[in-house]
Amino acid sequence: MGRPLLLTAVILLLVVTGLGLSTANDAHAAGSASLRVQITDERGMPVRDAVVEIHPASGVPSGPIRFPWRMGMAQRDLQFAPGTLVIARGSTVAFPNLDRVRHSIYSFSEAARFEIDLYGREQTRTKSFPVTGSVKLGCNIHDEMRGYIRVTDTPFAGKTDANGYVTLSGMPTGAARITTWHPQLRAPGGEHRFNLRMAAGSASQQIKVRLR
Repeated sequence: MGRPLLLTAVILLLVVTGLGLSTANDAHAAGSASLRVQITDERGMPVRDAVVEIHPASGVPSGPIRFPWRMGMAQRDLQFAPGTLVIARGSTVAFPNLDRVRHSIYSFSEAARFEIDLYGREQTRTKSFPVTGSVKLGCNIHDEMRGYIRVTDTPFAGKTDANGYVTLSGMPTGAARITTWHPQLRAPGGEHRFNLRMAAGSASQQIKVRLR
């Protein structure tokens, strides 16, 4: 009687262990995806401040989109800082003036046409952006100042660092569309799009673009 009971216990243990492995594999297959993207130019040099957006075919999560960075673009040392800002559609951006001189802000872009009158040091103006797309900013007083805002409707978005890298995570698996945007990209609207399939776990993708 002892041996059959022991054999039964071993069989049950193997069955339970097998079920556990199967469940873990199923959970991994149904898990989220992470993608590390590097943007380079035709010479293989990294492209900084390129915006990468991913739109899963299954759709994006409902609710407001929140990015970890501040929705602000300062004017400092006669420049917009940061030079490129990624925001969610409907966000309000603060434009603090940190220079000793006055600045104005304007845009003739299709996604946002507006003008903010001159304002001085340590003053702030704000503007909301309800339309997706790219917005080119300038200053009426300082022609050399250029800034860019990319308004997106997906939480899976970010911009590349000095080495051309950006990592996007928490995405559903399956088919998706990836969009790369940069103000100097040789493409209509500065955008390059293609389709890919997102698998569970981490993956990497290198994208080579042509710049003006």
